[in-house]
Amino acid sequence: MDVNKVVRTKKIFNVFFREKPALMMVHLLNKTSDIYASSLAKTVDCTYSHVVKILQEMSKAGLVSFDKQGRLKVLNLTKKGQDMAQYIEKIKNML
Repeated sequence: MDVNKVVRTKKIFNVFFREKPALMMVHLLNKTSDIYASSLAKTVDCTYSHVVKILQEMSKAGLVSFDKQGRLKVLNLTKKGQDMAQYIEKIKNML
């Protein structure tokens, strides 16, 4: 893919979506193993505290759930969250 096209795509995507939350949703949709807030923060290049704040808002909106496993909380998308993440991913790929 042309580097200039990638830059244009990223810019237009960010016009419609905040980059970090959208990336978090898509990453959770495509996960292959358990994901925790700390690993998600590293993946989307964001601070842990910012990721937790976004996840709390997503939880209030019914998009993500926290499944406690001992001291850790595994992140999962709800059905609503999966649907939304699929739409975000489709739009991203269309750009």
